[in-house]
Amino acid sequence: MVEVGESSGAKNSQEIWAKLVSLDSRYSDVDISSDEIVICSEIRSSCVDKHEWCKISRNSDLCSATVQNMSSNAILVNGAVVQNEDTIVIKCGSEIVPGPDREGYLSYRFEVMPRSEIRMKQLKISVDVEHAKCSICLNIWHDVVTVAPCLHNFCNGCFSEWLRRSQDRHSRVLCPQCRAVVQFVGRNHFLHNIAEDIIKADPSLKRSDEEVSLLDSYALIQSNLVIGSRKDPSRKRAHLLVDEENDGIDLPCPQCGTELGGFRCNQNTVHLQCNACGGMMPSRTDISIPQHCLGCDRAFCGAYWRAQRLTRGDLHSICSHEAFKPISERTISRIPDAVHENNRHERDITERCIIQMGKTLQDVISDWVVKLNNREIDRTRMPLIHAEMISAATHICNDCFDNLVSFLLYWFRISMPKHLLPSDAPKREDCWYGYSCRTQHHSEDHASKLNHVCRPTRGTNM
Repeated sequence: MVEVGESSGAKNSQEIWAKLVSLDSRYSDVDISSDEIVICSEIRSSCVDKHEWCKISRNSDLCSATVQNMSSNAILVNGAVVQNEDTIVIKCGSEIVPGPDREGYLSYRFEVMPRSEIRMKQLKISVDVEHAKCSICLNIWHDVVTVAPCLHNFCNGCFSEWLRRSQDRHSRVLCPQCRAVVQFVGRNHFLHNIAEDIIKADPSLKRSDEEVSLLDSYALIQSNLVIGSRKDPSRKRAHLLVDEENDGIDLPCPQCGTELGGFRCNQNTVHLQCNACGGMMPSRTDISIPQHCLGCDRAFCGAYWRAQRLTRGDLHSICSHEAFKPISERTISRIPDAVHENNRHERDITERCIIQMGKTLQDVISDWVVKLNNREIDRTRMPLIHAEMISAATHICNDCFDNLVSFLLYWFRISMPKHLLPSDAPKREDCWYGYSCRTQHHSEDHASKLNHVCRPTRGTNM
């Protein structure tokens, strides 16, 4: 016996703003186009009699609704029992069963249809004002400019004044926010429009006319500007023999000044900026030495300069060996916080499981790296860009190693027989949404009572 839902009344021409999606594909969905609608049910598809079982009223936020039980029996909403005449708020993804239990009744998922007005409203809400402020004056950007390669943003007037002072006092211009060497600056028209919209939405953030006039008087950047560097005669290259023809020029990297390892930069050499130390190195395709992390595609210079037998100096930055090295050379003693989708209860179970087995975290990760190397693991969900190319010999950065550890510990847990888990772990039921569950991030009770180290059986990530 199943109950089939349908909306009462004739179809109207209003826009469909929500649906009750049947979880049984043999039955059709129920379209909802009115702000308030009564849903009827029939015991069998051939039955003429229909019974009201709930009323759905659209809420003012346009993203949720209120359900009132109109039937004589209790109904289930997200597993909660709703008695006759009682109400409960539902959101996109909520599950509704038109009866006191799932057996014998269809299950429906409440889905809110996307609307352009809602998307625009969400877009405006998602802009954080703090992320639209100049780090020099701490106000909303005015005539915003973007510097490269670090891509930080400032007021045109603020950065122009910083640029003037830097060029007067220093050999290089550094980013005011991260201290990376600035090579380029240009006006950013896209962010300029965003800043104007923020001011319109909140006029209290607008500066006085006097402040704006002063900023405009400082502004020097009218078009894209390449920023050069000049030689600082007080700084010496103790570890380099620089040719006289390069004297007076500030060189981006050590190989611009002299030949190292059989290579020397020329005027056409493209340089990469290291993500760890901010130093520069030539971008080379003629060598097998890794210059990019295969997990995130960011550049790291440590392996390259070590291959050139270059050590750290006062003038040129070189990142440490720990920042970028092969997976096989890495050690770990603590489970990263991001493991198991930041669920501390699941991390605790994994840690106790490892201790109970008489192993260390390093032992477990080493075992699973071997399985990874032997291609015994499905890499579909590996959170690294070039997942299929990853092996024990692959150089990756610290962030990507943490992501790899998260991936391997997930497989460690789901491959573990239940009798080897801590005694309290097997008693928990699996969450329908598994590792994709969002409730585990804001509900400690939900995060601890259900197992989330499992595959989803509901939702879009099945």
